[in-house]
Amino acid sequence: MQGPRLVDHSPNNPEPSIQRNNASRLVLIDNYDSFTWNVYQYLALEGANVTVYRNDEVTLADLIEFGPTQLVFSPGPGHPNTDAGISCEVIRHFAGKVPIFGVCMGEQCIFSVFGGKVEVTGEILHGKTSPLRHDSKGVYEGLAQDIPVARYHSLAGTHLSLPDSMEVTSWISDGPDGGKGIIMGIRHKQYVVEGVQFHPESILTEAGRQMLKNFLRMEGGSWDENSARRTSFESEFTIKGTEKALDHSTVSNGKVDSTPPKRSILETIFDHRRASVEGQKLVPSQRPSDLQASYGLSISPPQISFVDRLRLSPYNLSLLAEIKRASPSKGVISLEACAPRQARDYATAGASVISVLTEPEWFKGTIDDLRAVRQSLEGMPNRPAVLRKEFIFDEYQILEARLAGADTVLLIVKMLDKHTLKRLYQYSMSLGMEPLVEVNTLDEMDTAISLGAKVIGVNNRDLTNFEVDLDTTSRLMHKVPQGTVICALSGISGPDDVTAYRKNGVGAVLVGEALMRAPNTASFVQNLLGGSESNGVSTHPIRDLMVKICGTRSPEAAKVAIEAGADMIGIILVEGRTRCVSRQTALAISQVCKTMTKPDIKGFQCTSRSPTAASEYFEHTADQLSHHDRALLVGVFRNQPLKYVLEQQRVLGLDLVQLHGSEPIEWASLIPVPVIRRFGFQDEGLCRRGYHALPLLDSALGGTGEALDIDSVRKTLNFDEGLHVVLAGGLTPDNIAGILNQVSDLRRRIAAVDVSSGVECDGEQSFDKIRAFVRAAKGAL
Repeated sequence: MQGPRLVDHSPNNPEPSIQRNNASRLVLIDNYDSFTWNVYQYLALEGANVTVYRNDEVTLADLIEFGPTQLVFSPGPGHPNTDAGISCEVIRHFAGKVPIFGVCMGEQCIFSVFGGKVEVTGEILHGKTSPLRHDSKGVYEGLAQDIPVARYHSLAGTHLSLPDSMEVTSWISDGPDGGKGIIMGIRHKQYVVEGVQFHPESILTEAGRQMLKNFLRMEGGSWDENSARRTSFESEFTIKGTEKALDHSTVSNGKVDSTPPKRSILETIFDHRRASVEGQKLVPSQRPSDLQASYGLSISPPQISFVDRLRLSPYNLSLLAEIKRASPSKGVISLEACAPRQARDYATAGASVISVLTEPEWFKGTIDDLRAVRQSLEGMPNRPAVLRKEFIFDEYQILEARLAGADTVLLIVKMLDKHTLKRLYQYSMSLGMEPLVEVNTLDEMDTAISLGAKVIGVNNRDLTNFEVDLDTTSRLMHKVPQGTVICALSGISGPDDVTAYRKNGVGAVLVGEALMRAPNTASFVQNLLGGSESNGVSTHPIRDLMVKICGTRSPEAAKVAIEAGADMIGIILVEGRTRCVSRQTALAISQVCKTMTKPDIKGFQCTSRSPTAASEYFEHTADQLSHHDRALLVGVFRNQPLKYVLEQQRVLGLDLVQLHGSEPIEWASLIPVPVIRRFGFQDEGLCRRGYHALPLLDSALGGTGEALDIDSVRKTLNFDEGLHVVLAGGLTPDNIAGILNQVSDLRRRIAAVDVSSGVECDGEQSFDKIRAFVRAAKGAL
């Protein structure tokens, strides 16, 4: 049976490799152990043509006549000197002639043949794992230290009897100094002979298949011969167009040319990514089992439907906006680009999808970029979908993307054989992600359609040579079934490039380099996709300024404030504070807020963005709070138990909760009404989306009358252009208009003003000052 016909159901490198010319007659000696099948499977999956003989059903003469290219000896029960059949005799004959590898009893046979003693270790292990230390040579080349390996044994070779011709290659770390414990691996110093006491073929062993792959790379009988003959070019990856034997010789004019064919940039990048991902899988916390355990805890960020979001756009064409610092064709584009900042700009400009390049060498991106992009969109109404743009060949990468917050991933048909493509597509779907399937030719389009892909991206750039032909998408459109979303990918830089796509029924375009270089993202997108028939993304009219009268201590004061036009009535619920109200008074004030209607001073002016476009989180929450026909009741708390806050909210019918102490920011997600949270200018979390509805900037703890530092307000708002705030601290009827005029250029982002001591006389609320403050604030602009 050939390797590609098998399927590796373990999480460790499940894809088959191509046929190996140097392993065309590998013989596996079965020492009557069920693990022999696992050994056979891994060898076959790594491209070896394997013939299996039981240790008592073949003779040495038979094997000499067969002429094996390699010999592998399986695990088995018993002792190597009495229960291994022909194994030891075969090792003696072929050592120094062909590469030899032994597993468990097979390793013990090697140890015994060269003069060592195999004895009881004092441990009986069956299906247990231990951390392995090794010398990073031979079968351990490229592997991390302390990887878990599966052990099933009570016997092992002893240190004292180690033959002079052998060396210990791996062991179980014993003690804090990392001293060598039980021997786990041996190697002949001259011959290509290695053995391992543990089971690399077990699913419990990390990188076991890689060890067998490393063995299959070995050639010749001695290490010197192996160094001289080791194949210089090995195509180990399943890429369409390279699924053939490693014989690249051609005949021209009677001469043999054995020069390997020049590899495309796609193949080069793919090979590099494959090696990087395999290395990453060995890192504790990043192993496949680690990712699966994390996913099992349901900690992946919430996802949205890629297909549904792609069909929503403020423009006639949807936009996939790409974050790309560099590319093989263009070189460096913008190494200083901040991925999360770019993502917010794309979102508010009307992008339906944000594509994040996560390839580090040629495109200068990482999975951390995707994670940061997803975090930057947290709480954003109608946020764009997030696409992992990567050379994906393994389920591991798809799971990694979901954990980082991706809503979809890219699958490139040119890179993957049909079996692998289907498997990855189905796995992505099992995680709730409809993939973007990329094609470049008619045959690839047929493959994507037969797969059932709902979103197909036509790459106008040929990935084998990176040449761009913008007509590629239009040529393939006629094959697309109705209901499938077609995206034009690559080479789009201006309005003229998308005109034909709009007419031909293309649903979306992906733009990367041009967007990354655009000085003004919103203007570029409007110019690219707006057209004469598109509403685009609207501007932001200034909403009415909300006024909060805090420290309210009577229903009469609440009534006066509401009649004057106040939008929020704040009551202090912190026992011990001078403005704290009793439950009876709080209920009376609540009744006033619930039954009185606000006077219509100007009429509501909320932002009027397209319902298909994303909006900034704080802009959205400010709009929602301002759109009420009655005053909202706000309960103010400071460092009280969450249970108390929740009880007061329920009993008093609070419309909002204001946290004025050091409460955890996460409380906002546990409180069933919007939360206003007090921050100092330098406090961590002030700009954090998805929790508090609005941050309140106050110069002190509240109610002190200490004046707000306007320069600090300006600096804070300029630091984050999406921030909307409530201003408090030292505000009075006499100074509010002047303070608002000082920040008139930022007026749209001041959602509300909050006053307490500024409307009091001798510690009591002044009805006249309440009316004057509301009038001055509402009439300031």
